[in-house]
Amino acid sequence: MLQSSAFGRSLVALALCFAAFAFSVSPASARSHNGARRYAHARSNFYHARRHTAYRRYRHTARLSRWDAGVAQMRARGLADANASIAPNTDSAGMSTSGGFGSSNVVAEARRYLGGNPTGRGSLWCARFMNLVLQRSGYRGTGSDMASSFASYGQRISGPQVGAIAVMGRRGGGHVGIVSGIDASGNPIVVSGNNGNRVREAPISRGRIYAYVIPTN
Repeated sequence: MLQSSAFGRSLVALALCFAAFAFSVSPASARSHNGARRYAHARSNFYHARRHTAYRRYRHTARLSRWDAGVAQMRARGLADANASIAPNTDSAGMSTSGGFGSSNVVAEARRYLGGNPTGRGSLWCARFMNLVLQRSGYRGTGSDMASSFASYGQRISGPQVGAIAVMGRRGGGHVGIVSGIDASGNPIVVSGNNGNRVREAPISRGRIYAYVIPTN
């Protein structure tokens, strides 16, 4: 009888020990499983972020490559020499060279001042710069410091042409400059004063320009 009672107590003790062991192991196993899930989730987010960053860099590089290709194409076809024209809404791949109106000297004169300000004015000097370039190229300007004065100057043409004067709107007033080329998207490249407080040569969206004119005097 004593042996049977001792055996029973041993079984109870063994059961309690096993239960305690199971209790101590299960949370650790659960913690391990949850940790693995968190690690997998973090790893997935990390690689997703890397793919997104790589895609953005690819898009940025592609845009730069298209710009470089457009500039190279423009120069290869001699557009920088102001001997070509382009019709409105025409892709640059379809550009053809044709005789200009002999204003390559205007483009060359405007480019002489890139990065500077030859007018001595601190603001609102894009029209002053355009008049200065025209006068030093042998043309009579508008005599006005208003960019819009060039909309009724010279001879109006229907679309961007290298050597033409582009008149456009912008916040707080207008802007004016000389077309020096066409980019890969068909937008005119314009040399203008008071662009970032200096003379710059940069592409301008076609939608901003409401008049193209060429000097006739």
